Amino acid sequence: MSISKSFRDQVIAAIPGLRAFGLSLTARGDRADDLVQETLMKAWKYHDSFEPGSNMKAWLYTILRNEFYTQLRKRKREVEDADGFYSNKVAVNGEQEGHLDMADLRVALSKLVDDQREALILVGASGFSYEEAAKICKVEIGTIKSRVNRARAKLAELLDISPNEKFGPDSSTEAVLNNPFRN
Repeated sequence: MSISKSFRDQVIAAIPGLRAFGLSLTARGDRADDLVQETLMKAWKYHDSFEPGSNMKAWLYTILRNEFYTQLRKRKREVEDADGFYSNKVAVNGEQEGHLDMADLRVALSKLVDDQREALILVGASGFSYEEAAKICKVEIGTIKSRVNRARAKLAELLDISPNEKFGPDSSTEAVLNNPFRN
């Protein structure tokens, strides 16, 4: 059976999101790339098991997630860095505040429990609904909602963000963005 152009186009369109999801799970670009590559190879190999008309993105994310846990089981003998001790030593200082904020967010995300980080990335960053995320993770919708809520609360605590704090650009950046003479 040949692979349709539609199937190919949908898989290609999903690659950036798959890489972002892989990066959120592994916190390492090389491992995220390996996860995406393995996901694409499996999707290509098992393309006939995909049901046309169903959610391609969810199917691919499920393959990636399953591959992540398969690799995790294989890596049990590696040094674990759950508290971010080693990864904090590898951090690179950014040249702008936004880079620093992103670095802080990555560190905080790495400190979340795997299930919470996964749920938060699926719903908050990848745009999946709670229902779709629950299906990908093979749990009830209430479980996903709870994980996302706990992850958000933990991130706020780790980043020392109060509920009423304003998010977005700093005042200097905001002034430039709101300048009516800006091109």
